[in-house]
Amino acid sequence: MPVVLYVTAPNEEEAKRMARELVERKLVACVNIFPITSLYRWKGELQEEKEVAMILKTSTERVEEVIRELRRIHPYELPCILCLSVSGGLPEFLRWVEEQQTHLV
Repeated sequence: MPVVLYVTAPNEEEAKRMARELVERKLVACVNIFPITSLYRWKGELQEEKEVAMILKTSTERVEEVIRELRRIHPYELPCILCLSVSGGLPEFLRWVEEQQTHLV
């Protein structure tokens, strides 16, 4: 079953770099990237930053590998990486997500 990972990055260039690597290695089917403003507390200080959010679509079987790879290539000390279960959707799209990790290009 497909899953969605929600990940933040410092800017569009970093997000695209990570997304390209993950898609090229067939760890994810696709990545959506969009600008956000984040408010959070880090090391006791309130932060407000312009960031980008990424929504990554992958298969349940690939989640741990995707997280390991994100930890390796991500510029943040503690990246936001959340795995969200998918309970349904367009069956053809869900099938396509699954196929992207298995079919050769």
